[in-house]
Amino acid sequence: MKRAITPARILTAAAVTLLGASLAACGGGSSSSAQTSAAAAKGPIKIWYSNNAAEVKWGKEMVSAWNAAHPDQQVEGQEIPAGKSSEEVIGAAISAGNAPCLVFNTAPAAVPQFQKQGGLVPLDSFPDAAQYIKDRTGALADQYKSSDGKFYQMPWKSNPVVLFYNKDLFKKAGLDPDHPQLGTQQQFLDTARTLVKSGAVKTAVWPSPSSDFYQPWFDFYPFYAAATGGQQLVKDGKATFDNDQGKQVATLFRTLYQENLASKETYQGDSFGEGKSAMALAGPWAIDAYKGKVNWGAVPIPAPQQQDKVSTFSDAKNVAMYSACKNQGTAWDVMKFATSQDEDGKLLQGTGQMPMRQGLTSTYSDYFAKNPAYQQFADQASRTVEVPNVSNSVQVWQTFRDAWSKSVIFGSQGVDDALKGAADKINQLVGQK
Repeated sequence: MKRAITPARILTAAAVTLLGASLAACGGGSSSSAQTSAAAAKGPIKIWYSNNAAEVKWGKEMVSAWNAAHPDQQVEGQEIPAGKSSEEVIGAAISAGNAPCLVFNTAPAAVPQFQKQGGLVPLDSFPDAAQYIKDRTGALADQYKSSDGKFYQMPWKSNPVVLFYNKDLFKKAGLDPDHPQLGTQQQFLDTARTLVKSGAVKTAVWPSPSSDFYQPWFDFYPFYAAATGGQQLVKDGKATFDNDQGKQVATLFRTLYQENLASKETYQGDSFGEGKSAMALAGPWAIDAYKGKVNWGAVPIPAPQQQDKVSTFSDAKNVAMYSACKNQGTAWDVMKFATSQDEDGKLLQGTGQMPMRQGLTSTYSDYFAKNPAYQQFADQASRTVEVPNVSNSVQVWQTFRDAWSKSVIFGSQGVDDALKGAADKINQLVGQK
């Protein structure tokens, strides 16, 4: 599925090229003494936030609240400048030495590159940072540590991916829209077959077949997370997916494409929103996007066997501090203010995205009582898997996507050979510094 409305623009292949060039143009981070001085400095700072309308509104209100209480430490906020992607713009700003202090739209997949450029401040520079992140985020925070054990990003908000389905199309196909058989991979496949065979819809599910490196996050990765109980693509420096669960997920999707239950063509629009497909992988952002357009239901990602609690991909965006920042003491205080319980509640209320905070449903029980459609996403948010924080992160995903496209979508290579070849290449990429 092509995502019609997203919380933020995503890293493109063009950004990867620019990031690579930036590495040569940037010689590394600040010296330790300069870092210590900057970490204590207070004063005005600049921040960027996403160009998503709901986040812009939250950002402006957050900045206004901070400025009213801190006349000597004013924050100047703006949307990320226009470009092919947010990450391309950030990478260029790092190279030019004029990045803002904070960006409230930092993609975890880009963090290894930004870190290698010397563009990020380790938040562990602040004495209370590691404990603050642990207390707010809980065990999920460990996924956001870099290889040196430090945090170069604040886990901020997630959009847990689940399986949406069109109740009207299910009913048309003779399926029970209130009790869909989607708990297991086999049920998912059988349901897809019924949808198409009945004539209710030509395409059961339509994940984008494009070669963009991030597309596995919306087909393979959520299913792999569900199948493995939350396994990342890479763990302890080694690819994990050349295993029974990875092959099972790849074979499932290969079958969908072989039987024309999923389309090999890129849809120019929103296939699910326009009723061209009966199911879609999406996060809570989709609730507002499909309001009044689709009579939808949503279930956890199907696993190999029926289970109550499954994991999925986080689709998170985080906050990072950039090394060009002079008044890092203020920047850290603003980061804590913006991720406080009060501001997290305002973010949830305004955007429907899930703050990466422990006890989400109990902390904001009033919100979820009034907005029950978001309840399952809050529950799912505690079981999310992030992209691995490894060297050459983007190239790792591109390598996987190329193998997936060749074997799963277009069937020109066997699944076993494709996954093994991709795993071998990814192991080499992760081992490079």
